[in-house]
Amino acid sequence: MWIADNWTDYEILDCSKGEKLERWGSYLLVRPDPQVIWDTPKKNKGWRQMNGHYHRSKKGGGEWEFFDLPKQWSIRYKDLTFNLKPFNFKHTGLFPEQAANWDWFSDKIRHAGRPVKVLNLFAYTGGATLAAATAGASVTHVDASRGMVGWAKENAVSSGLKDAPVRWLVDDCVKFVEREIRRGNHYDAIIMDPPSYGRGPKGEIWKIEDSIHAFIKLCTSVLSDKPLFFLVNSYTTGLAPAVLTYMLATELRKYRGTVESQEIGLPVSDTGLILPCGASGRWEAL
Repeated sequence: MWIADNWTDYEILDCSKGEKLERWGSYLLVRPDPQVIWDTPKKNKGWRQMNGHYHRSKKGGGEWEFFDLPKQWSIRYKDLTFNLKPFNFKHTGLFPEQAANWDWFSDKIRHAGRPVKVLNLFAYTGGATLAAATAGASVTHVDASRGMVGWAKENAVSSGLKDAPVRWLVDDCVKFVEREIRRGNHYDAIIMDPPSYGRGPKGEIWKIEDSIHAFIKLCTSVLSDKPLFFLVNSYTTGLAPAVLTYMLATELRKYRGTVESQEIGLPVSDTGLILPCGASGRWEAL
């Protein structure tokens, strides 16, 4: 498992009964987590001193209950600053477990010995974009949500990356890659964090089980002659790490490289155990 254990502004304090108790900077949030199927005593005092609690509805979805929580605040990860705000379906605008991947590809970019062009697809609020830019890459950031791209730009400004070489694009990821193929544009690295289900700006339907393999294959057509890495993230239970390995190994076999896929996770302070938070597949050049 790849573990995001270099945080100071974020930690999971405890988890039990389908929920996790998290510290985001100075604030404590309780959010549901389907992986937390154990029923251990909730001894941490934070369970009774939370600033926000997301209650899941039995009918689907849910809602926040707040206790002295600002509408927006920020936390840092190394040189990056992220603006947080609770919004629909329990999210805060950041997936802290992805820091394990940020550290991995940032090191590869810094030691590449050449300019690196990165394509970040389904790029959300820009965590991977900012990490890659800080490491020295030029980045094309693509997401179908105008609001998410705007949020990512705010994070860039807060991180001192307002003038970094980043192209911010609101677009359907599949259609964008198809146009890049026609334009003859290429990238040295690809990052993708596709949703389990989603819609593009014009109602295009994305279902990961039906679409991910074809999309990975499509994206290989915009890779440069000497690609550096290809990263695929998945939060879909049905896509085991071995499935990610198989797809990447199959579609990138013409390049000299290796593939490894693992669960990604976050340490739980009260127990010393690791909470699994999805899976990632990494292809890297030899």
